[in-house]
Amino acid sequence: MQDRDPIPRRKTRRIRVGRVPIGGGAPISVQSMTKTATRDAAATLRQIEALASAKCDIVRVAVPEMQDADALAEICRRSPLPVIADIHFDYRLALRALEAGVDGLRLNPGNMRSRKHVKSVVALAAERKAPIRIGVNAGSLSKGYRERVEAGQLSVAEAMVESALEHIAILEDHGHREIKVSLKASDVMTTVRAYRLLAKRCEYPFHVGITEAGTIRAGTIKSSAGIGVLLMDGLCDTIRVSLTGDPVEEVFVGRKLLQAFGEGRAGPELISCPTCGRRDIDIVGLADQVERALASEDLDITVAVMGCEVNGPGEARDADIGIAGGAGIGLIFRGGQIVRRVKESEILPAFFEELALLKAEIGKKPPKNSPTS
Repeated sequence: MQDRDPIPRRKTRRIRVGRVPIGGGAPISVQSMTKTATRDAAATLRQIEALASAKCDIVRVAVPEMQDADALAEICRRSPLPVIADIHFDYRLALRALEAGVDGLRLNPGNMRSRKHVKSVVALAAERKAPIRIGVNAGSLSKGYRERVEAGQLSVAEAMVESALEHIAILEDHGHREIKVSLKASDVMTTVRAYRLLAKRCEYPFHVGITEAGTIRAGTIKSSAGIGVLLMDGLCDTIRVSLTGDPVEEVFVGRKLLQAFGEGRAGPELISCPTCGRRDIDIVGLADQVERALASEDLDITVAVMGCEVNGPGEARDADIGIAGGAGIGLIFRGGQIVRRVKESEILPAFFEELALLKAEIGKKPPKNSPTS
């Protein structure tokens, strides 16, 4: 386990989405969105339960029609995660979602037809203690802002910021300050510039992500680039990795991304060598099997899978436990010291035996924040 200096975070207001605090120094939370038709409550709940098992913190559901809003009462009652309703344009959907018990809204008040409608939504949101996320996407800027961008008066990032500030002002005019903000583009640098600009002009927490990032492979790369820069800037309060694929993959990538920056753990951290001409064992297969086996573990440890029997323990000396091997043998090491030498066929059983011993030892230690620690 490696010690990391914490990244200084931007100071923001703190809000709560259900039981999850956001901003104000709270741990960075990971969100995802169901990809089912929300009106199918059973299917939506199955996906929410899968996300909860993957350590998702908050889930968002699409509410395009009243049938979807009508399903929210059952979904909210049974959901293991706080639920945010994604609303566009129709204030009646927002009201129905709040009445059903959602923990928050994704809503741009400037897209509603009248201030009277905004007032009714804000009043009920305040009564239900439900924050509102203002979400500005580069691809859906209003006609006025698109024209100013095309005329060269504003960059896309600047237009996104001005649009967000307009929506914020509407909510503030109605006395609502339980707000978080997202500024998403499919372009990484546009997204980064927008958040950096807005950070200087408001104190609300940020929901960070790259929208329409792509498939699991390409989208993971693009999301990691953009969110990673903003993590280093200290501008992330809650994140969503948007992928064309299973939402559980979004949570996996988000958790591992936070882990890489020392912002919370996602179970054991696996490090493994890229392999080279020196390796004599199936390091790719070993790493895959170890990663699958660790998926359900909550241990705060680092695990190494290395392909070189000479350098493995040394290169991975910071790992709590690891495997190295070559030429028909396997080494199990802990803290850089070899503890077992076995045949290649016995590597995995030996590793899991040693992991069980490590778990037992960790279980005997007092909690980190206990008076005796």
